[in-house]
Amino acid sequence: MDADEIRQAFLDLMAESGHVVLPRATLVPEDDPTTLFIGSGMQPLLPYLLGADHPAGTRLADSQTCLRVQDIEEVGDNRHTTFFEMLGNWSLGDYFKAEQLPQFWRFLTERVGLDPARLYVSCFIGDEANGIPKDDASAAIWTRLFAEAGLSARQVEVDTEEQASRVGIGDARIAFYGRKNWWCREGGPEDMPVGEPGGPDSEVFYLFPEVPHDPAYGENCHPNCDCGRFIELGNSVFMEYARTETGFAPLPRRNVDYGGGLSRIAAAAAGTSDIFRISLLWPIVERLEELSGRSYDDETMAMRVIADHLCGATFLAVDGVRPANKAHGYVLRRLVRRAVRFALDLGLEDDLAVLLVPTVAAVYERAHPEVTEHVEDVVAVLSREERAFRRTLRRGISHLAEHRETGVTGAELFVLHDTYGFPVELSTEEARRSGIAVSDTWRAEFDAHMEAQRARSQQARPRPPGPADERPH
Repeated sequence: MDADEIRQAFLDLMAESGHVVLPRATLVPEDDPTTLFIGSGMQPLLPYLLGADHPAGTRLADSQTCLRVQDIEEVGDNRHTTFFEMLGNWSLGDYFKAEQLPQFWRFLTERVGLDPARLYVSCFIGDEANGIPKDDASAAIWTRLFAEAGLSARQVEVDTEEQASRVGIGDARIAFYGRKNWWCREGGPEDMPVGEPGGPDSEVFYLFPEVPHDPAYGENCHPNCDCGRFIELGNSVFMEYARTETGFAPLPRRNVDYGGGLSRIAAAAAGTSDIFRISLLWPIVERLEELSGRSYDDETMAMRVIADHLCGATFLAVDGVRPANKAHGYVLRRLVRRAVRFALDLGLEDDLAVLLVPTVAAVYERAHPEVTEHVEDVVAVLSREERAFRRTLRRGISHLAEHRETGVTGAELFVLHDTYGFPVELSTEEARRSGIAVSDTWRAEFDAHMEAQRARSQQARPRPPGPADERPH
């Protein structure tokens, strides 16, 4: 199954079980000033998970586009992207663990066709100090589902990722973690304010046995290891507790919040640990190979960055974001300019947006036809930004190279930002890639120069007329 088929299979399954399928929300949240972008499928549903009644009912599902800029420098490995889709379903006081876990299992094993022997799960170990029991209920459901597939499901308690790395999980299939399997809006149970809802969660992982464990990530592999041998397919959150003055109490209305990465599920279905080889990204990679005359195997990092960033930039432009020096527009600018920088490594020096945005639109035409509807506007927006950066790109790289021996300070990074249009994060990344030392105090120095520039700009603005200016002469 390709990603389009998997997305539709999920939404069909949800509709069959009484869920209302919601349209995607824009990447810019409408009523949440605390964050720039939708970073998870549950974010637009948060008011309803916290107690409000949803007008569509108690069973909801969607496929939500998301953007996580904090992952931008992780892009280049086989599983991180800034732009992605999350499949999601929610129960608002309706069903709970006994229905959620089997329906997710059926989706993965029956609709998508994943091998149950490749699936591993995690559950909450409990918190004795706060009176929160171990999530034996979820573990019992998983044990039954594995048994029905002819698989034993030994359990192991590892508590922390560090402990799991030290001892491994042996032949266990169900691993109990602590804070890693607890959901609340901030931290663990002990960090929650009075009245805050939270609860255990249960994650499902897919094993790629052909991927060797990398000891750089710890002595032993385990489901939450970052070596790439396991990838998380989805997480079911069970909001069933509220913090009280004395501990925790059951919520009167228990909710389910499931989110799963479409790209990762598609990668598992395709039998590849590289999410860039799935139907949502591979056509863009193939187009880059065609345009550059180079292969993905030889230019993996550059092609991954360009493919991901052009997808994210395209959807931001579709959702009304325009390049700017702050907030949403700065992120769009950073994505475009980082893609342009890596395109230079491929010998692509013109019209990146013109050449690639139509491919992005074609990839998403079935699920998100709004991209095709706005493709000309998107190309115009991204091309203007691309041209502005290309005018100074090579000179900026040369300027940075002049500091190969001495390293760069915050003052030099400000020059790259102000004169050559380099987002400061791109400058520090470029320096690291080129083996150029960056001053430990660069951030404070850079911010001081930015503040001084803002002060100069304010002083240079025309003074509004006051009483003295309005006196007759």
